[in-house]
Amino acid sequence: MSIVAIVGRPNVGKSTLFNRLIGKRQAIVDQTSGVTRDRHYGKTDWNGRDFSIIDTGGYAESSDDVFEEQIRRQVLLAIEEADAVIFVVDVETGITDHDQQVAKILRKSDKPVIVAVNKVDHGGKIFDTYEFHGLGLGNPVPIAAISGSGTGDLLDRVLEVLPDVSDQEEEHDIPHIAIVGRPNVGKSSLTNAFLGEERHIVTTIAGTTRDAIKTRYNKYGYDFFLIDTAGLRKKTKTKEDLEFYSSMRAIRAIEYSDVCILMLDATQGVSAQDMSIFQLIIRNGKGCVIAVNKWDLVEKETNTLKEYEKNIRARIAPFTDVPVIFTSVVKKQRIMQVLEAAAKVFANRTQRIPTSRLNETLLPEIEAFPPPAVKGKYVKIKYVTQLPTPCPSFAFFCNLPQYVREDYKRFLENKLRMHFDLNGTPVQIFMRQK
Repeated sequence: MSIVAIVGRPNVGKSTLFNRLIGKRQAIVDQTSGVTRDRHYGKTDWNGRDFSIIDTGGYAESSDDVFEEQIRRQVLLAIEEADAVIFVVDVETGITDHDQQVAKILRKSDKPVIVAVNKVDHGGKIFDTYEFHGLGLGNPVPIAAISGSGTGDLLDRVLEVLPDVSDQEEEHDIPHIAIVGRPNVGKSSLTNAFLGEERHIVTTIAGTTRDAIKTRYNKYGYDFFLIDTAGLRKKTKTKEDLEFYSSMRAIRAIEYSDVCILMLDATQGVSAQDMSIFQLIIRNGKGCVIAVNKWDLVEKETNTLKEYEKNIRARIAPFTDVPVIFTSVVKKQRIMQVLEAAAKVFANRTQRIPTSRLNETLLPEIEAFPPPAVKGKYVKIKYVTQLPTPCPSFAFFCNLPQYVREDYKRFLENKLRMHFDLNGTPVQIFMRQK
């Protein structure tokens, strides 16, 4: 999936445009300049093409704001990661020195750039947009992010400059397994161990792997693509930059994969960044296997493994139905179990359960524990079927779907997991009117 970055100086409407493009109010919007301190990620689609959007903090040189150096780095990183850039400027202020500084960086980046002139909320301002040809970045597109005016033309331009993915499509029936996680947890080492050769460079320096590397694996009866990813860290980068790179690499890998092997460092425990990547996996509906690497370096007592696994499951709750495997890639301990678990999760994710079997199994469970009454009205579920979606999704047909509470949906999911092997894969429950 392609990535589009929204950049520009503070308070030109980048977050408003981001919210408009993804269709929800996800980024904070305020009249105070510089409200966006971090990146926000979202998905959108236009004319049948899906792509990711990054909203960055405003780029400003020579600012007294202590956050500006961080924001400046984030913008530079976003430009490096993106396939295309939307450069937002303000028609009311014209071209400023800060705009010129951003434009200078963009001209050096060799990335496709679209200049979006914001706050063009009536026809009289269209003539003011011609000034922005002076940035040397092509024809500007007039928009009004707050109302959505002109955003269709903007998205048309985005699709024109994004790389064509049709040439990159692989066989859809071959699973894609992504190895994701924080830098230096052993992702490339695990890939090399699977392949049986030093295909990927491995060092103790975090960030050795810069790009997602896809390799065909065809051994021992398995046939799939392995995608090795890593966060990038340089000595000059801060922790926030490291988290940005880790997230962006993970997003690319996760969106393209069927199953993700989330690697944790046993010597460091479960971090907030690990949880962020795990949530990305679940939100994208991908299968998941957790591999706890460097287990040979942990001092062990009687119940060390059980307590460690219990802690992991507590952190990933409520989705705890995930294989957790303790490995040592260096010593080749239990790495084949990781491969077997990933293959099994893929089979669970792609299985199709017959409608007759679903109804025979679940309707008695529902009859024994029906949905609680709401406002004196009783919900009656009559029928259940699996939907033709990439990850397991089930539609329950009933008379009053609007009254089925989330806790009862979790009950239905638990029953599905109890009767059918859905280990490692998210499950979606939909209530529909009969």
